Amino acid sequence: MNVHVGSSLRTAALVAGLGLLIMTIAAPFAELYVFPKLVVPDNAAQTVRNILANKSLFVSGIIGYLITFICDILVAWALYLLLKSVNTGLSILTAWFRLVYTVVALAALLNLVTVFRMLDTAEYSALMGSDQLAVQVKILLAAFRSGWHFGLIFFGLHLGLLGYLVFMSTYIPRTLGILLIIAGLGYLVTSLRPYLFPNLNLDAAQYTFYGELIFMLWLLVKGSRIKEDQ
Repeated sequence: MNVHVGSSLRTAALVAGLGLLIMTIAAPFAELYVFPKLVVPDNAAQTVRNILANKSLFVSGIIGYLITFICDILVAWALYLLLKSVNTGLSILTAWFRLVYTVVALAALLNLVTVFRMLDTAEYSALMGSDQLAVQVKILLAAFRSGWHFGLIFFGLHLGLLGYLVFMSTYIPRTLGILLIIAGLGYLVTSLRPYLFPNLNLDAAQYTFYGELIFMLWLLVKGSRIKEDQ
């Protein structure tokens, strides 16, 4: 029984680590390469021209986000298995918060799919005109961003609970739990800022997300060494 439990924990750690690793590649590709290359702030017409000239790149960005959100589902499941021995009920709740975030993010992603369909179908240009089409594209791109950022509220709650479970476990360093809680607070502050502190120009998440990366590295390097008697 101990061998089986230990093996299950190691497998869950590996799956979660690999899922997070894929996300650290897919999300930055879309977020830091594709969209800065195509989307021009405050110039919707140029953004439309860029997307029309680079449709395959735009689609690759959508796929990058899609892969990221699919991996979120996989990671939620793996982390539940990894930490259910600490507190089954709380581990389920933690996984659900990540799943809710993923559903919100996928719904927001549909805005990008709509942008592609609009620009890939000639009838839209004929019906709306170039200026109106550019405005609609701008609205949809903003809707994607705001919807995704709203979903990060649930992601921040997920990280906070995850950090608590890690802290209470006996087979993962407590320091990682603290770092995850800090990362969760960073996402909460960043996501709630537009609603609670609109005049505060602070992206706390960019300073706190490192806890996620350190946790990912631990899962990949040390997760396979979780003791069998846990």
